[in-house]
Amino acid sequence: MKRIVTAAIVTAFAGFMVQGEAAQAQTATASARTAQAAQPPLTDASAQARRRPLRRVPIYRQDQWEPDVYPRYNPGPNAVRSCTATYVQEYRPSGTVITPRMNCYWRPG
Repeated sequence: MKRIVTAAIVTAFAGFMVQGEAAQAQTATASARTAQAAQPPLTDASAQARRRPLRRVPIYRQDQWEPDVYPRYNPGPNAVRSCTATYVQEYRPSGTVITPRMNCYWRPG
């Protein structure tokens, strides 16, 4: 029982010593806080006011719409698109598969 009481007293004494050191550390940081208090505190509004304005990128529209098709040519009036569709075998690491293929071209109509 004496050991338990002695351990409790030593623990309480160590706790008081740690609190004393923490109080000294707080007074040291308090002087640092007063030096920082000279600057105004940052808020969301002040941080946004300091931010550089975004650069605006001009977007120029085309005078005429052009499709993104290669080759770009005009097949002419009455042109017809002819397509042939087939199934071909493709050899893949997972095994041979059958896939659709389509070839198209413009012909005069």
